[in-house]
Amino acid sequence: MGRRSSKPDDTRAGLAPRPITRRRVLQMGAMGMVSATFSVLGTACGGRPVRGKNWAWVVPKDVQSLDESKRLFDRMRRHGIEGALVQGDPERMAKLSPVARDAGVELQCWIISLCCRDEEVQKNHPDWFMISRKGDSSLEKPPYVNYYTWLCPTRPEVQEYMARRVADLADIQGLAGVHLDYIRYPDVILPVGIQPKYNLVQDREYPEFDFCYCPVCREQFRKEAGVDPLELKDPSASEAWRKFRWDRVTNLVNNLVKVAHGKGKKLTAAVFPSPSIARRLVRQDWPSWNLDAFHPMMYHKYYNQGIDWIGRVTEEGRAALSDRVPLYSGLAVYMLEPEELARATQIALDAGASGITLFHAGHMSDRYWKQLNRALRS
Repeated sequence: MGRRSSKPDDTRAGLAPRPITRRRVLQMGAMGMVSATFSVLGTACGGRPVRGKNWAWVVPKDVQSLDESKRLFDRMRRHGIEGALVQGDPERMAKLSPVARDAGVELQCWIISLCCRDEEVQKNHPDWFMISRKGDSSLEKPPYVNYYTWLCPTRPEVQEYMARRVADLADIQGLAGVHLDYIRYPDVILPVGIQPKYNLVQDREYPEFDFCYCPVCREQFRKEAGVDPLELKDPSASEAWRKFRWDRVTNLVNNLVKVAHGKGKKLTAAVFPSPSIARRLVRQDWPSWNLDAFHPMMYHKYYNQGIDWIGRVTEEGRAALSDRVPLYSGLAVYMLEPEELARATQIALDAGASGITLFHAGHMSDRYWKQLNRALRS
């Protein structure tokens, strides 16, 4: 077990030179000086165009009725947020699609991916779930919190299950795409700012938080590397075992891209704040993914960082992606005062983000909207 601290639920959680800014281009869109507000072409530091847009994650309670959904989408669009990542089942998304279209908001369905809360799957397919190095199933003994029940991306059945989910959503008329969340392994190490909430000091990789050692993973790795990962002296020191798990998620994501693209839809994802942090904490090698856009969750307080850190991880992400697709800096509204949201937005755009993504729209009061407008128009 990770060493316990003396202190007594929050798990959503080498830089490049400062690039040429696209903030002014986005500001021009906000003032109506460029067609399709905020959907404008900025110029990346390497000269490649990157499409700019601003987004918000939207939780189900904020779109319970079509009337309140219309009010929210209209308000978002008036304040420069023209993309919505909405949690909801296929029936709800089909109803929201024309509402978002009429408001001029691009709609993507936000889904929880490998962290599986599907009761039917839990009941009928317990073997699909990840197993820790300690030998515990995440279904029977989830780490950290009781909903941390994780599907193993190595299993063909899980890959097929995820492909069906994406395909079913991609069939919805008017839906622009599918947005993946929790598309990773459980945190082998929590962000440093969260560890005290669990009375933990995770100074290394501990067995109960290290996944996946199910029979399928062990056999597949043995075929590739010639050794059972449980027989490694120190699994955390094995580059091959580390990369094996990065590649399991990467292969899954890139196959899901083919499913979505085959139906004319986009695939995007919420990812950890920078490539180096994502690989280290959750086995997420997101620069290797063929997504249409990335929304790194730059929730600075989870990492005991100030707002300026948002610029640094934005730069790292852009450098890793080589500006081939948009990167939208995810900002946790509840961690920021309204004036700080304005500053964080400016920092992200100055660092070369294609736009920002707010977590989440329901946290945005009048004061926040006013400050966001000020940041985009100043």
